Amino acid sequence: MQLNSSGLQALVAGAGKGIGRDTVKALHALGAGVIAVSRTNTDLVSLSKECPGIETVCVDLGDWEATEQALGNVGPVDLLVNNVAMLLKQPFLEATKEVFDRTFNVNLRSMIQVSQIVAQGMIHQGVPGSIVSVSSMVAHVSFPNLAVYSCTKGTMTILTKVMAAELGPYKIRVNSVNPKVVPTAMSQKVLTDPELARKLKERHPLQKFAEMEDVVNSILFLLSDRSAPTSGSGILVDAGYLAS
Repeated sequence: MQLNSSGLQALVAGAGKGIGRDTVKALHALGAGVIAVSRTNTDLVSLSKECPGIETVCVDLGDWEATEQALGNVGPVDLLVNNVAMLLKQPFLEATKEVFDRTFNVNLRSMIQVSQIVAQGMIHQGVPGSIVSVSSMVAHVSFPNLAVYSCTKGTMTILTKVMAAELGPYKIRVNSVNPKVVPTAMSQKVLTDPELARKLKERHPLQKFAEMEDVVNSILFLLSDRSAPTSGSGILVDAGYLAS
């Protein structure tokens, strides 16, 4: 499947590391203009060297006012990837207000704010668009010590459907990808126990974890016209885990 994003402008929120970074590189290779957003400037500097010509914005998307100032006049955007996330492990009975507030601000509130900014621009320009948010399998299944994080991803699932319903009349599609475990620094926080990692892998019908490329390819598909009839949906990138 050959995808071509030439002439399109993409914004990737959470572009510094992992899935977001690889998505920037893939979109850049496909000819899209890319705005890479991250709170870590060193990541943006190194990413700019790998992808000459991209635009970078350094801002903490968990800060509403700073985000408005940084992205309020971002200009026309055709494609948006919401990949901002933080994961702080806490048992349910030990979940704190500080972790709840920070996790929801970063994982969910940023998705709402950035999507509002971009969608309003699309509507003003009168152009169709595609928004893809990176969710997680924990939106569908429970996992120990991830109560707050899982809540943000579960809410993202229904928010994707609501956005799809409200933005559909403007020809804006909204979807998500839901990976289980991919080789990122964030996922390694969960897989600190080798025995747990082994048991998880054995539960996957395909007997493996998804690779970063698998997630990025799903994002690219949902961004592209190849998924034109698809909105309000989520692709499970889980090697069959949910089926087990």
